[in-house]
Amino acid sequence: MPKDDLTRPAATMPRHIAIIMDGNGRWAQQRFMPRGLGHRAGVKTVRKIVEYCGQLKIEVLSLFAFSSENWRRPEEEVTLLMSLFLSTLQSEINKLKKNNIRLKFIGDRAAFSAALQDMMTDAEAQTQSNTALTLVIAVNYGGQWDICQACQTIIDKMANGQLPEQAIDAELLNQHLSTADLPNPDLFIRTGGEQRVSNFMLWQLAYTEMYFTDTLWPDFNETTLDQAIVSFQGRERRFGHTSEQIAGITAPS
Repeated sequence: MPKDDLTRPAATMPRHIAIIMDGNGRWAQQRFMPRGLGHRAGVKTVRKIVEYCGQLKIEVLSLFAFSSENWRRPEEEVTLLMSLFLSTLQSEINKLKKNNIRLKFIGDRAAFSAALQDMMTDAEAQTQSNTALTLVIAVNYGGQWDICQACQTIIDKMANGQLPEQAIDAELLNQHLSTADLPNPDLFIRTGGEQRVSNFMLWQLAYTEMYFTDTLWPDFNETTLDQAIVSFQGRERRFGHTSEQIAGITAPS
């Protein structure tokens, strides 16, 4: 990003960036490589983008690592993804702690091995006090699942007397989503040329600015992230208001 843009007021920078990291397999196939090498290249891009978001003082970076629909992929690829996820988590935890990055996982962990679940819980515990950047990794996650689990949790709490019986409104549901402690995404990015949200943060993306790029995830870098942020900075976010009403209105979190 040009130096002038880096010194802009924080209000013009997205607080929360959410990314669907698409294109690892196609990146490898274009190079006549196994798809697994594309996923390994994608991990290198994750490291680079996490570091850069820290430099830009982005508050939250959410990455869609593995959707609830990705189990439909070939067994060999799923096995590789799980192995890569485990090894990356093992190797990166100390770096996250050193760089004051808080790690948070969202999604249904029940399908993962006990060892992986324990490692995820431990990584969250080790980084829970970090304040520089919250890195959200969505694994076995789906936006529809997130809304359903929030509703079920509310129903269970009402049945157990933990919540008074009341109508479920937007505020109550938002408090029980997996991202309840985070601001909603300001900027959504999808790499790889597809232009859909693919069941990612369906509730949270209600007023998010969308940015789609043909760049495959392993080729995504600081420059392409800068382009997305500059696009975001050039937009007027009205949240249902008119342009004339924007002055003095604070955007909802």
